[in-house]
Formats: sequence, C-alpha cells, structure tokens
Amino acid sequence: MAGQLRVYRRRIKSVQSTKKITRAMELVAASRISKAQRRVSQSKPYAEEITRVITAVASSTNIDHPLTTEQENPKRAAVLVITSDRGLAGAYSTNALRRAAELYSTLREEGKQALTYVIGNKGISYYRFRDRSVEQAWSGFSEQPNYEDAKEAADTLIEKFTQDTEDGGVDEIHLIFTEFRSQLTQKAVARRILPMVVQETEEKPEGGPLPLYEFEPSGEGVLDALLPRYVESRIFAALLESAASESAARRRAMKAATDNADEIIKDLTRLANAARQAEITQEISEIVAGADALG
Repeated sequence: MAGQLRVYRRRIKSVQSTKKITRAMELVAASRISKAQRRVSQSKPYAEEITRVITAVASSTNIDHPLTTEQENPKRAAVLVITSDRGLAGAYSTNALRRAAELYSTLREEGKQALTYVIGNKGISYYRFRDRSVEQAWSGFSEQPNYEDAKEAADTLIEKFTQDTEDGGVDEIHLIFTEFRSQLTQKAVARRILPMVVQETEEKPEGGPLPLYEFEPSGEGVLDALLPRYVESRIFAALLESAASESAARRRAMKAATDNADEIIKDLTRLANAARQAEITQEISEIVAGADALG
C-alpha cells in the first residue's frame, strides 16, 4: 500500500509540473494573439488598396498581362504552403497540409503539375518524411513574420512565374494558409494569387467608383511594377493571418491540456486518498490483531 501511495504522489507531482508548463504556454499564446490581430488589421489597408489599383487598371484597359490573364493551357502551378515552426498547436499545421493535399488532387485532375514551396518546419518535416519533392523552403518566422520574409518567398515565386513553362516556369501561383476568423475559429484555405481571379460584375465597387488613371509610360508598365508588390502583400497578409491562427490554435490546445491535467490530478488525488485510507485501515487492523494476541 505504501509503495502504491508513493507512485500516486509522484504522478501527481509530475502532472502538476506539466500543468505549469501548459498554463504558461497558454498565457504566452494568448498575449501573442492580440498583437497578431493588430498586425493583420494594420496590413489590410495596403493590401486592399493595391488590389483596388490593379482592379482599376485592369478594368479600364484591354492589356493582355500575366497578372490578369490566364494561360490557355496551364501546365504547371506553384503552391506555397504555410505551416508552423513549432508543434503543440493542435491540428493547425495538419489542416493546412490536408488542404494542400486537396489542392494537389484538384490540380492533377486539371492536368497541371504542382511545384511545392513550404514555410514552416512542420511542413518541411512532413514532406521530407514522405520523400516528396520541395522546390524551396523557409522557416524560423512563422509566429512573428516580417515583410522581408514575405518578400523573399515572393521573389522566388515571381521569378518562376515570369519564366516560360518550357524553362521550368509556372503558369499559376496558389497559396495555402490558415485564415483567422476568430479566436475560436480558424480555417485552412487555398487562394490563387496569380493570375488574379477576374470576375465581371455590375455591382458597385467597395469604397466608391474606381478612379481613372493616366498611365506613364503605359498601363502594362504599371502592372509590371505592381506585380511584385501585389504578390508580396498577399503573402505577407497570409503570413500574418497564419501567425494569429497559430497562436489561437496553440492557446486552445494548451488550455485543453491544462484542463486535462486538472482532471488527471483530481483522479490521482482520489486514488491516493483511497490508498492512504486502505493503508490506515490495514495498520489499525494489525494493531487490533496484535492486541488480541497479547490478550
């Protein structure tokens, strides 16, 4: 009985130590969520305005530009998958990788070859373990991305997009990231960022009528200049949303782990009390038996 009681007490102490760690990680993740949300809201005006400018240029000209014009027979697509550098974030990275697998299946059905680009150690390890080809990977900034990180990835993808398909270039660029909707809801989504998805509509544009521009030297030159800025802004916005989603997922996972630790401690304490009571009962029985023998 005494040995069993010591085992329970050791397990209680171990679970309490784990609970302190998970609770601290929960608080750290919670503090990062608000910061990440602010960065997301601060980046939106720039991303929305550059998209609005491109929309105005495309709608007011008849320029055949790769930014807004799809290839007749696209053969190859680049897919940038954004995952986390660290674990303990629930199904955050798993959902993004699952969404990427669905996109790969769709591209294969359309007769397109997918080239994989990955951000985050979890995605890198996933594809490396399965011996799948990765064109290029980046890591070390999933929780706190900077614009330079987005620019590095964007430069690589733009270089591929501007190359001919016969020379190893791509016709499309897709982005897999986790969209932050609330602290309780995050969803892995797939977006095609190049060429832009152009839809004709009679609805009035948000923010009022589109402005009329005079292009110098030409509308095509303007779109050439905006192409890298547009891709950089989209990737940076996706990185910021993914960072907020990662912190929210980690906070939720650590809260669940902390709550589970509380339940385990309660169960172990109950078992330890029962073992202690059995030990006391046995000692009393032995005393009574010894007294009867002497009498």
